[in-house]
Amino acid sequence: MKRIVLFLATNLAVMLVLGIVLNVLGVNRFISAQGLNIPMLMVFSLIVGFTGAFISLLMSKPMAKWSTGAQVIDSPRNADEQWLVSTVKRLSDKAGIGMPEVAVYEGEPNAFATGAFKNSSLVAVSTGLLNSMTKEEVEAVLAHEVAHIANGDMVTMTLIQGVVNTFVVFLSKVVGYIVDRVVLKNNSDAPGIGYYVTDIVCQIVFGILASVIVAWFSRWREYRADAGASALMGTQRPMIAALQRLGGMEPGELPKSIQAAGISDKPGFMALFSSHPPIEARVAALQNWRPGQQ
Repeated sequence: MKRIVLFLATNLAVMLVLGIVLNVLGVNRFISAQGLNIPMLMVFSLIVGFTGAFISLLMSKPMAKWSTGAQVIDSPRNADEQWLVSTVKRLSDKAGIGMPEVAVYEGEPNAFATGAFKNSSLVAVSTGLLNSMTKEEVEAVLAHEVAHIANGDMVTMTLIQGVVNTFVVFLSKVVGYIVDRVVLKNNSDAPGIGYYVTDIVCQIVFGILASVIVAWFSRWREYRADAGASALMGTQRPMIAALQRLGGMEPGELPKSIQAAGISDKPGFMALFSSHPPIEARVAALQNWRPGQQ
C-alpha cells in the first residue's frame, strides 16, 4: 500500500511542478500549423526529463525512511546502536563527507544509502543483515554505502536518469508527430489520436531501452563502491567476506525507488536490467584490488 501511495504522491508532485513551469515558460506548444518546433520541443523534453529525476532525488531520503520503515538512531539506546553510529562516523570522516543519518529497519539482509547531498545523507541497514554478519562484515557493508555517498552516486544517477528521460520524451514525440502527419496524413493544426497513441507506446518502449543504460551505470558504480569500501578499510578481505555471505543468503527486497542503492539485489530475469552485478563478479574484481585503487 505504501508503494502505491508513494508512486501516486511522487507523480502528483511532478505533474504540479511541470504544469506550473511549462505554463510560465510557454514551452508546451511545440506543435503548430507550421509543423514541429524542434528547439521548443528540446526545452520541453529537458524540463520533463530532469524535473522528475530531481524531485525523486530531493525526496529520496524521506521516501526511503517511509517505504522501509527505517528508524533513525538519534540517541543510541544500546551498545550495538552506539557501535553502528560510531562506525559510520569514523568511515564518513575518513571519506571526507558529513556524518550521515544512521537508521535500522526490519527486513532480510540488505542495506542502502540515499540522499540528495553528500553532507546530508542516510545509511540504513536491515536487522537481517545485522543479525547474520560479523561486525567486520557489517563494517564493510557500511563502508560500501559510505563510498556510494562519497562518490556522489545518487546525484550522478539522477543526472543520467534525467538525460535518458530527455531523449525518451524527445524521440517519442518526434516519432508520434511523424506517424500522425506522414503515415496517418493528419493535416489539421492539432495533433491527432495517432500522435498521442504513438507517443505513449514509444515512451514505454524507449523507456525500457533507456533503463538498460541506467542499469549499466548502476552495476559499474557497485564495483567502484566495493573498491571504495576496501580503501576505507585498508583491505578487501572484509568486503569479500560480506559479499560471499550475501551470496548464500536471500537478499531483502527493497522498494523500487531505492533498489539501486542497496548492497545486494535479486537477479533480474535479464542481466541487462539488473542494478547489481553478480556476487561472483564483484568478488573476482575485489580479489584483483590493490591499495591505492578506487
